Amino acid sequence: MQSNTPPDTRIYNIGVEATMDVIGGKWKPIILCNLRHQKMRTSELKRAIPDITQKMLTQQLRELEVDGIILRKVYNQVPPKVEYCLSDYGNSLGDLLDLLCSWGEKHVEVLQQNGRSVELRCN
Repeated sequence: MQSNTPPDTRIYNIGVEATMDVIGGKWKPIILCNLRHQKMRTSELKRAIPDITQKMLTQQLRELEVDGIILRKVYNQVPPKVEYCLSDYGNSLGDLLDLLCSWGEKHVEVLQQNGRSVELRCN
């Protein structure tokens, strides 16, 4: 049985697969939540996400930029200045990011109620 689908076509079996393809992984949702309400420089993101390596931060930012989720603005000055922010398309993830944050806060409460040693450090 032959398929009319071109060989390089990415096939998703459920919508969440397509979502996770763009924002999945350990760091991308954290980066996006940090950019949710403000522009940030690379160094500011690194301070806000201390456990991420510089290499991983750069890689994740590039992938999010390629997918059109964030915008990278380079200022022509010395030393170079680069800022990241959510694109209009990236802003469409706002409700999803808010839900992820809210669920995480509730999950921490449940863990604490169950005697787990866990701490949430929100600004």
